[in-house]
Amino acid sequence: MFTTRLLPLLLLSSLSLHAQQKSRKDTDFSKIISAAELSKQLYIIASPEMQGRNTPSIGLDKAADYLVSEFREMGLQSPPGMDFKQPYPLYKDSVLSSSLTVNGLTFSADTDFQMNTSNYSFKLNAGEVVFAGYGMSDSLRNDYRGLDVRGKVVLVLAGTPRPGGGRGQFINKQAIAAQFGAAAVIQVQENLSLQSRLMGNRHYLEVYRPVNYPPLITVRANVAKEITGKTLEELQAEGKNGATQSSFKTRLSLEFSKVTRSEMTQNVLGMLEGTDLKEEMLILTAHYDHVGTSGDKIYAGADDDGSGTVSILTIARAFATAAKAGNGPRRTILFMLVSGEEKGLWGSAYYTQHPIHPLEKSVVNLNIDMVGRIGDPYRNRADSANYVFIIGDDKLSSALRPISEEANRKNGSMTLDYTYNDPNDPNRFYYRSDHYNFAEKGIPVIFYFNGVHADYHQPTDTPEKINYPLMEKRAKLVYHTAWEIANREASIPRDQFKP
Repeated sequence: MFTTRLLPLLLLSSLSLHAQQKSRKDTDFSKIISAAELSKQLYIIASPEMQGRNTPSIGLDKAADYLVSEFREMGLQSPPGMDFKQPYPLYKDSVLSSSLTVNGLTFSADTDFQMNTSNYSFKLNAGEVVFAGYGMSDSLRNDYRGLDVRGKVVLVLAGTPRPGGGRGQFINKQAIAAQFGAAAVIQVQENLSLQSRLMGNRHYLEVYRPVNYPPLITVRANVAKEITGKTLEELQAEGKNGATQSSFKTRLSLEFSKVTRSEMTQNVLGMLEGTDLKEEMLILTAHYDHVGTSGDKIYAGADDDGSGTVSILTIARAFATAAKAGNGPRRTILFMLVSGEEKGLWGSAYYTQHPIHPLEKSVVNLNIDMVGRIGDPYRNRADSANYVFIIGDDKLSSALRPISEEANRKNGSMTLDYTYNDPNDPNRFYYRSDHYNFAEKGIPVIFYFNGVHADYHQPTDTPEKINYPLMEKRAKLVYHTAWEIANREASIPRDQFKP
């Protein structure tokens, strides 16, 4: 006989059964992530029409417009006032004029000397140049010992006398000279490269603009001889063992003028608002840019990172479909496709400086960068079509790896390879994709990666070389991991730090 005393138990049992049925139903939405859908999308994103998606470029803008149309069609929301795009500025320097005169003799730009285009515009006249050897100052040697260079022009040799290199890069020599108060740095080398001049053809992100170091001028040996009366070989011999106490009286005139112009590029953002825990946000990222073209060659970037881009698209569609069926995520999910990764993680850097949601309420970043191929470490291995490299999952939270591994165990059991998660790994991949900008802000991260291969950053990284069934497995792993994070009762703790 049915009695009212049993009603609470029956209701509880019914609710439990409903929750189990709902859980089983949730997994069905991953079927939307298919090799066929990933292939269809990637042949669009990595098509010749997109021209390698350089940041900034018309091809990148075309890719952004396509991604926006996909987010809009699947019913995602745009962050307020953005129309699915988060614009950010880039800056580019153009040289207006540069001149170098020594003792009345005028030298030719890009033949005898080059101005570093990261210099600010300046004009300088000097009657003395101080030779500081290789311009080094560290625990092993100090080429500035005993020298007074404050407010003076310093002449240094390019490179370093140490085997294997060392602190010989341009930026270090400027920084060291700045510590001792130098007014300008003249660096001598045998032949001029185009590096300094070509920097003027490159964009940079405002937050990465160089500090105001003393101007750097790179000169050939003939200019140095006019300043010092010595050959390059003689200067190298003097500078080999450290400070030389050399100062040269000379009439030196330097002038450099540039103009800095700005233009805009964008990240692409689509949101799926959560239900009862919507104030917390899960962020899924991939970079949709690549390196553009060179001559008639198009760097399609199918794996890097077209594979991550279309994985985000299909994962977003799966979540959006679930939401339309009444199974929306408890936490808000931001699907973000960033630009400028290849230039220095620009788009993610800009977002973390200008987030649309408080970073303290951003629970996890799952970042997908290159998941469409079999990387070199797995070539000719029996499990080559059933692995993914996992990076960063244990750095900031004790909860993230168990969630990731449980999602994997329940949905296919791929090999989760932690080789590149080792802080001693020389590749340092943990620092080389967009998740790192989130990790720097204390947000727990997972970086999904297949490893490099022969087509990495080559025109041959094309859609027909993608292993679509393997990419499907990897995208589904991200989906199931995201599903658990978005719907679990407890938030992800930020309870540890590992380098």
